[in-house]
Amino acid sequence: MTRTTSAVARALERIERLDPALHAFIEVWPDEALAREREALARRLPLGGLPFAVKGPSGIRSYAARRLIAAGGVPVGATSVPGPGTVWQTWGQGAHGRTVNPWRADRTPGGSSAGSAVAVAAGMAEAATGSDGAGSVRIPAAWCGVFGLKTTNGLLPSPDRTGLASAGVFARSAAAAEPYLRRVLGAGGPPDEAFGLPLPLPLPAVYSEDLGFAEVDPEVAAVVRAAVDRLVAAGTVRLLDRDAGLLDPAGAWTAVRGGAPDDPEAVRVRRANDERLDGLFSGGALLLTPATPNRPHGHEGPGSRYSTALTWAFNLSGHPAASLPAGFTGDGCPVGLQVVASRGADLGLLAAARAVEDALPAAPTPTPPPPGHR
Repeated sequence: MTRTTSAVARALERIERLDPALHAFIEVWPDEALAREREALARRLPLGGLPFAVKGPSGIRSYAARRLIAAGGVPVGATSVPGPGTVWQTWGQGAHGRTVNPWRADRTPGGSSAGSAVAVAAGMAEAATGSDGAGSVRIPAAWCGVFGLKTTNGLLPSPDRTGLASAGVFARSAAAAEPYLRRVLGAGGPPDEAFGLPLPLPLPAVYSEDLGFAEVDPEVAAVVRAAVDRLVAAGTVRLLDRDAGLLDPAGAWTAVRGGAPDDPEAVRVRRANDERLDGLFSGGALLLTPATPNRPHGHEGPGSRYSTALTWAFNLSGHPAASLPAGFTGDGCPVGLQVVASRGADLGLLAAARAVEDALPAAPTPTPPPPGHR
């Protein structure tokens, strides 16, 4: 008789084997995870012991983690985030050292939800929690080749008093994220039957390479444009002729994060962008852009590049946004396609993401470097 290895045991085995090279976790909880799995299976809870990771040392106390545990999800460990005193947030520090990109160990996985993206990309967890205040879910999702979703600001509880950060989730795909989102949105959210409902195709969408202000790596732009062209050819997307130009949100974001939301220039930029976005999203349209303007940089830091250039506008505006795998640059770096929807249309965004990924090639799984690789 063949004994079937449990999902949690498989996740723990992969963590033990792969994390010494990837450094995605700061803590792993094998005994507690196996005990939680047994309880979830015995009680026949909805998630049935599916393993997930939580972002950072406080992630186990987050609203999302509590909802997942109540539904029978099993936290296997806490993932890496940037270390103290960091002036840039696109890296992580795991228990064994700096967190590496599973596709290119010489590159960062993005941040600040660095370890969560790596854990999912390498198959060390089925899903992972994250939080996104400027792109901290979408950027690592893009650079690690997985699905990452930032929910509508204010939809779920967040400890961020500025209102910029919202909860997010990582999974191998939008389809794989659905069971987790179903439980996290939970009480007070949409009924179960609202999930998985297909949207009529083609989806109306607006494509913008740069939102009118960002400097985008030409190869990154080409990968995303090729993915969009494929969506159009497949009948998944119908492009609309609408202006997607925004004012650069960098100064407004910095003012809000610095505790000055009433700064006149910040107010002007936010008001102008909100008006433009309201018109762009009318009639249920989506917005498609590259998730990041650049490919993952090295561990020495981003230099003068703003990896957040195409993401943080939607932390200011509050719109839900996701990154889906769009392809690779010639040097083997994943590229993300950002899909943005109207405020509160998180379920519609998830359904749109599922339709998009059905029309694009399936994302491959990376081959992580061996332990001790530098």
